[in-house]
Amino acid sequence: MTNKPIISLDAMGGDNAPEIVIQGAERALQRYPQMKLVLVGDEARLSQMLAQTKFARAIDIMHADERVKPEDKPSQALRNGKNTSMWQAIKLVADNQADAVVSAGNTGALMAMSKLQLRMMDGVTRPAIAGFFPTVTGSGCMLDMGANIECNEDNLVQFAIMGSAFVRSVLNREAPTIGLLNVGAEEQKGFEYLRVAASILSSDKLGLNYKGFVEGSDIGHGTVDVVVTDGFTGNVALKTAEGIADLFQHSLKKSFSQSIFSKMSYLTALPQLRRVRSLLDPRAHNGAVLLGLNGISVKSHGGTDGFGFANAIHVAVEMIKYGFMPEVSQTIAKANQVLEQEKGNDE
Repeated sequence: MTNKPIISLDAMGGDNAPEIVIQGAERALQRYPQMKLVLVGDEARLSQMLAQTKFARAIDIMHADERVKPEDKPSQALRNGKNTSMWQAIKLVADNQADAVVSAGNTGALMAMSKLQLRMMDGVTRPAIAGFFPTVTGSGCMLDMGANIECNEDNLVQFAIMGSAFVRSVLNREAPTIGLLNVGAEEQKGFEYLRVAASILSSDKLGLNYKGFVEGSDIGHGTVDVVVTDGFTGNVALKTAEGIADLFQHSLKKSFSQSIFSKMSYLTALPQLRRVRSLLDPRAHNGAVLLGLNGISVKSHGGTDGFGFANAIHVAVEMIKYGFMPEVSQTIAKANQVLEQEKGNDE
C-alpha cells in the first residue's frame, strides 16, 4: 500500500448524499488516519459541510456540476454523465490520481462508467460484483451478484479466482475455500457448464482451495468462504437473504411486544438480541466491489448511513493494502492457460 492511499468518493451518489458520505469519511479517517480522501461533487455545499468536521485537512474537494440520478439508465449515464460526480470520481482512478473509488450511486451507471474508464483486466472476460454476507462462522463472499445474468464456465472460473483474492485481501484468510452454487452437491447435478467449471477449478495448477458444489442453505452456514454463481442467481439469493433478515427482525420485535411478560423477557435478552442485530445489520457488510477491472471500484448500498459508507471505504483500503490487482492478474493468466489446455484435450 502507498504511504498515503488516496480514495475518491462520489459525494453526490446515494439516497442521503452528501451527508452520509461526509459522515462515512469522518468515521473512516478515525480508523485510517494515514489516508487521503477526495470528495467529488458540489464544492460550495461540500465546503460548508466539511468546515464543521475535524478532518477537513485530510479531505480535498473536487467540483462536479452534476450527479447521476437513481433512475438514469447506464447508457444514458454514459452519454450525458461526464460532468457528474460519479464519472469524475472514477476518472481520478483512471488517471492514477487516486487508488480507489467509492460510490453509493446508481449501480448500473457505476458498472458502465467503471468498465469504460478503467478498462477490463487482461484476460478477464467479464467483470463481477462481489459482496459480503453474514454466516454462522462470520462473513462470506458471493459473486456475481448482478453484473452478468448468464455465464459460462470461463466466467465462473475467473469469478472464483477474483473472489478468492478478494477474501484474502479484505477478510485476511490465507486459503479461502471456494464452492460453486448448484441445485445439489452431487457431481452429476446442474448444467454442463457448471460441471466443466468444477473440473477446471479442481486442477492443482490453479492452486485454489476448491471444495465442490454447494447449495443455497450452505450460504448462511458458511460452508465455504467464496460462493460462485451467475449474476441472476446471485442477485436473487442476496435479495432473498435480505428479505428473510428483515422478516426475522420484524417477527422478533412483534413477539416481544405482545404482553408485559414478553417485554420483561426482552429486557433480559437484550444483550443477546443486540448481538443478533449486529450480525444481520447490512451496514456491517456494506461495500460490494466491481472485480475484473484495472482499478478498484467499490459500490456502497444506496440507502446506507455514515457507518455503512465507512465500511465501504474500509473495503477499498484493505484491497489497496493487500495488493489485490497484481495477484489477480497473475492468477487469471494461469487460469486462462488451464482453460485452453482443457479445451484442447476435449477436442
